[in-house]
Amino acid sequence: MGKKHIIQTNQEELLKEKEKVDDTLKKETKVKSTTERISEGKIYVSSSYNNTLITLTSARGQVLAWKSAGSVGFKGAKKATSFAASRVAEGISNICKKMGIEKISVLIKGVGAGRESAVRTLVAQGLNVISIKDVTPIPHNGCRPKKIRRV
Repeated sequence: MGKKHIIQTNQEELLKEKEKVDDTLKKETKVKSTTERISEGKIYVSSSYNNTLITLTSARGQVLAWKSAGSVGFKGAKKATSFAASRVAEGISNICKKMGIEKISVLIKGVGAGRESAVRTLVAQGLNVISIKDVTPIPHNGCRPKKIRRV
């Protein structure tokens, strides 16, 4: 068997992550015209078989921040795991706390392994989850069938 790959974050990576969060905060303050802080937001969790994407938006739908399993540091098949999704949710919850967002509503889309663990991590991080909604697209009649083969 090969070596086990463990993700280790050193101080430089943590500083870069903190700078990214601060940059998003600065951009958000430029976008807002009023001086009030955002207290409510929406979190979109898109979980596929290959990756987990989490997007933080304001109540009006303006994107404030986003994270994916790839941007957190996972590569290949490890991006599709529930552990990767929980790490992504941790990163988004840290950004929520820095921005002062208290109430969130979660919208889940997709069929991947990270659906449950992402929501559980958001709740465990101390965010006040108002609602959880599944917005996975469902085909209601499917595609048109092939024409009948004539021999």
